[in-house]
Amino acid sequence: MTYRIGVDAEVCMSSGKCVADAPGLFRFDDDEIAEMIPGAEQPHDERILDLARACPSGALVVTDADSGEEIDVN
Repeated sequence: MTYRIGVDAEVCMSSGKCVADAPGLFRFDDDEIAEMIPGAEQPHDERILDLARACPSGALVVTDADSGEEIDVN
């Protein structure tokens, strides 16, 4: 299974954990909400799970790249 990671902007609390942990993948928008960097390469599955689990607000969403189904990372 291949995973994809994204940001739920409605849940993001701007802790900066994802930006600090993966600055080539995430950045802050003008409102200081995390967002994906356009064109950034998705990391391997274990890294995606680690990043999502480390998000204090649970704003990083992991999905199955084929089905689009959300993966429970806990």
